[in-house]
Amino acid sequence: MGENASFWESLIYAHPTCTTWKQEAEGSIYHLASILFVVGFMGGSGFFGLLYVFSLLGLGFLCSSVWAWLDVCAADIFSWNFILFAICFVQFIYVTYQVRSVSFDREFQELYSALFQPLGISLTVYRKIVLCCDAEVVTLEKEHCYAMQGKTPIDKLSLLVSGRIRVTVDGEFLHYIFPLQFLDSPEWDSLRPTEEGIFQVTLTAETDCRYVAWRRKKLYLLFAKHRFISRLFSILIGSDIAEKLYALNDRVHVGKGFRYDIRLPNFYHVSLPETPPVQPSHRLQRGSPRRKPTGVTNCSSFSTH
Repeated sequence: MGENASFWESLIYAHPTCTTWKQEAEGSIYHLASILFVVGFMGGSGFFGLLYVFSLLGLGFLCSSVWAWLDVCAADIFSWNFILFAICFVQFIYVTYQVRSVSFDREFQELYSALFQPLGISLTVYRKIVLCCDAEVVTLEKEHCYAMQGKTPIDKLSLLVSGRIRVTVDGEFLHYIFPLQFLDSPEWDSLRPTEEGIFQVTLTAETDCRYVAWRRKKLYLLFAKHRFISRLFSILIGSDIAEKLYALNDRVHVGKGFRYDIRLPNFYHVSLPETPPVQPSHRLQRGSPRRKPTGVTNCSSFSTH
C-alpha cells in the first residue's frame, strides 16, 4: 500500500503546478485544429459518415502537428499528432476503396434507388442481397413462360425489373405483374423452407422482361445469417401479396356496380327475385391469393353476414 501511495503522490504532486497562466492565446492553427475536431466528431454512421469523420479528424491532427512543430517546438506532441494523422489518412483511403468496391450494374443501381434505398437499406446490406443472386439479371423473351401451371417447381424467388408478366389459371386471366413486384411471392409464402411445391398458375411474358432471381436454398441461408434481411424480405413479400389480392379484388364485380371485397367475411348472402337465397362460400386458403373467386352470382341486391 505504501508503494502504491507513493506512486500516486509522485504522479500528482511531483510536477510543478501552474502558478501563472499565459496571457497570449495560441495561434490560429491550434484553434483551427480544435474546430476540426469538434466538427469531425459530429459525423454519422455508414461509409459516408466514416469518410466525414476520418477526413476532418485527419485534418485536425495535421493542424495539431503543424502547431506543435512551429509554435510549441515539442517533438513528442508533434510525433503523436502526426501518427494519428497518418492513421486517419490510411482509414480514409481504406473506406474510400470500400465505397468504390460497392458498385453495381445499372439495373441493380436503379433497383436499389427505387426499392431498397427508400427503406433505408445501406449499400453493404444491399451488396449481400445482390451477391445472393450472383449479381445476375435474367432475360425472359416475349410470350415465353416463367412458370407453367402444374409443372414448374417452386425453387426460387424472383423480382421483376422491367416488362410485364401475365398471370393465368386454366387459361383465364387473373392479373398482371409489373416492375418492382415479385413474380412468385404467393408461392414462396405458401411453402415452409423444408417443403416443395409446384406452380398453380401460369406466368407468361407479355413483353420482353428482365428479372432478378434468388435460389430458394441460397436465400434461406442468407436469412439464417442475417435476420435483418429476413425481416426485410418478409415485409416486401407481404406487401407484394397484398397488392396482388387487391388486383384480383378489382376484377370481380357482383352485379349492378357491386364489387366483391376480399376483406369481407367468407360467406355472402345473395338474393335473387323469386328465387331462394344462395350462399356461395369463398374461402381464401393460405398461399393462394391468385385463385380466382368462384360462385359469384350477378344480382340486383345482396347483403353480407
